[in-house]
Formats: sequence, C-alpha cells, structure tokens
Amino acid sequence: MSDSRFWRMVWSIVAWTSLGLGLIGVFLPVMPTTPFLIVAAFGFARSNERIHKWLIEHPQLGPPIADWEKYGAISTRAKITAVLTMAGAFSLSVLIGLRWELLAIQGACLAGAALFVVTRRAPPKH
Repeated sequence: MSDSRFWRMVWSIVAWTSLGLGLIGVFLPVMPTTPFLIVAAFGFARSNERIHKWLIEHPQLGPPIADWEKYGAISTRAKITAVLTMAGAFSLSVLIGLRWELLAIQGACLAGAALFVVTRRAPPKH
C-alpha cells in the first residue's frame, strides 16, 4: 500500500470508479468488465488491502484478475467479447455519421486496443 494519505485517496477513487464501471459491464454487454476490474484491483492494492483481498478472492470477479496478475493472460471469451464490443462501438459511430477525422482517431485507438487484447495469451486450463 502507498504510504502517502493523498495517494491512497487517489488510488481509492480510481479503484472504486473502476469497480463501479466493471460492475456495470457485468450487466451491459457493451461495457467491458475485465479491464476495469484489473484497474480496480491495482488501485485497491495501493489503497485498501481488505477490499483488494475481497475482489481477488471473489468467485466470479477474481479469476480474470488472477489470470492477468499471474500470467498476463486474457480468456478467449473475454477477448472475443472485447473485440466485438469495439467493433460495435465503431459501427455505431459510423451509423450516426461521425466525421471521418473522428472515425480515423477512434478506429486507430480501437485497433490498437484490439491488437493488444488479441495478442495476450490465454490462461492455462485449471
């Protein structure tokens, strides 16, 4: 945990915000869950050991975090969901008629994110 009270507060805000966004992603298919949970775990590890332990040991939320922390791995299902969500977001932007400059920026960012996600290894079978 961070020694500075200020930094613990900053990490706590980051962690709670990420956890909230991740939990929204559990119920909304267009919102990613795993990246937000990883950021939440990172923030709680620096601000609140009790919540960090709860998150890591949670039966549903903990395994993707553990896979990332132990292996730098993302499950195949999470990869497919992430890429389809990115493609859907980009398609929606095209459908609503965003200017080509914005589409180019969004496309480049999403392509980079998708490339990162799909190039992570899958976790070992348990």
